[in-house]
Amino acid sequence: MILIDDVLISDDVIDVQFVCNIKKCKGICCVEGDSGAPVEKSETKILKKIYPKIKKYLLAEGIEAIEKQGTFVDEPDDEYTSYATPLINGGACAYVNYEKDGTISCAIEKAWKDGVTDFRKPISCHLYPIRIKQMETVTAVNYDVWDICGDACSLGKKLKVPVYVFLKDALIRKFGDEFYTTLEHAATQHK
Repeated sequence: MILIDDVLISDDVIDVQFVCNIKKCKGICCVEGDSGAPVEKSETKILKKIYPKIKKYLLAEGIEAIEKQGTFVDEPDDEYTSYATPLINGGACAYVNYEKDGTISCAIEKAWKDGVTDFRKPISCHLYPIRIKQMETVTAVNYDVWDICGDACSLGKKLKVPVYVFLKDALIRKFGDEFYTTLEHAATQHK
C-alpha cells in the first residue's frame, strides 16, 4: 500500500498491467454489473444540468430510463449513501450509445468530444478499473478485478503499462498533478 496525504493506494494499482482493449470487449463494462456507474455527489448536479444538452446523444431507451428514474439514482452502500447512473431495464447504463460496429460508447463523452459540454463523464467511469471508496479517514484507491477485462490485462502485459500509467489523465483529474507526480515517484520506489 502507498499512502499519499489521505489517499491509500493498493499495490495492484502499481503492479497490475492494464490497457482497455475496446476492440475485444466492445465496452461491455457499461452494460454488465449490478448497478450503474458510481456518481459523486458533486456530479449529480452536473448530470441534471447537462441532460438537456446531451439528450440527443442518448438512445430512446436511455431517455426513457432517465426521465423515469432521474439523471442519477440513490444507491445505498454499507454505511455510506452513494449515487449511480440509472439503468435501462436493469441492464445497460442509461447513458450508453452504440457505434456502427456494435461497440458501446458513452453518450456523455461523445457530447464532451463534440464540445457540447465540458463534463467528460463520471469520474468513476474515467478511472475504471480503479474504484474509489471514501472511508472515515482515508480515500481508498483499489484495482477492481473483473473477468470481462481479461483482454485489457493481456494487452497491458503485452505493452507493459501499469494501471496507474494507463489512468494518468483520470488520476490527475481526480487528485491533481502533484498527487500523480508523487504517485509516479512512489511507484518507482515500490518496484
